[in-house]
Amino acid sequence: MSHRILPTTAVLIPALNESENIGKVLGQVPTWVAQRVVCDNGSTDDTSLVAAAAGAQVVHEPRRGYGAACHAAYQFALQNSPNAIPEVLVFLDGDNSDDPTEIDQLVGALVDGPFDLVIGSRTRGGAEKGALTALQRFGNWLSCRLTALFFGVTYTDLGPFRAIRTEALQRLALNDMGFGWTIQMQVRAARMGLRIGEVPVRYRNRLAGRSKVSGSLRGAVGAGTRILFIIFAEAWDAARTAVSAAATRVQQRLKRTFFLNG
Repeated sequence: MSHRILPTTAVLIPALNESENIGKVLGQVPTWVAQRVVCDNGSTDDTSLVAAAAGAQVVHEPRRGYGAACHAAYQFALQNSPNAIPEVLVFLDGDNSDDPTEIDQLVGALVDGPFDLVIGSRTRGGAEKGALTALQRFGNWLSCRLTALFFGVTYTDLGPFRAIRTEALQRLALNDMGFGWTIQMQVRAARMGLRIGEVPVRYRNRLAGRSKVSGSLRGAVGAGTRILFIIFAEAWDAARTAVSAAATRVQQRLKRTFFLNG
């Protein structure tokens, strides 16, 4: 990557009580990355202080929710870029499960594809033992199958580690403020016909603390339920849109026929 011209990139990290992890995560971000933003999603520890000391810009989002934190980080990055507005946004988690040194691969694939969205696939790259629970693996498989069925795009993962062109994210107009943020991004990208790619990435066990998703049955079921809800809601909206468009076309044909025969 050092010999290539890369687009201006911002790394966005949602974080909740990750003071023991966030410093190491930021320390692994490649030096060519122009902007590092951490969104503190209401932490009760020193996440913000550690992130700032590690050189990140810190934004606070008191509304709890993964999507809320991602959205706040994204908006902050566009409004507070130290130089040019970032052309590419990279999302990853703040618990050290994603490997920031692989940002090169994601952005490189985005450029080379060229793609609008590149997902870091943990299932293709390999996860450490225990990093993904059996329930997570099943939910991931089911969600990917449903996405292929409803939207015609085959994903192998819904992982948080991803790169997307800024203009593409703006077009998607994501509005889920919870754990449906990632799947909504992927589904809407499919619906809009964006260029989508995947690259294998490693997935590690978190350094410290407990996962907000897999750390409890309640968290895992809640996240899974939200993901499935988003898939079906988007499928319903796509069907309604298709029916409405078809009805409009029929109406226009009838009008033309009536006009010509009138």
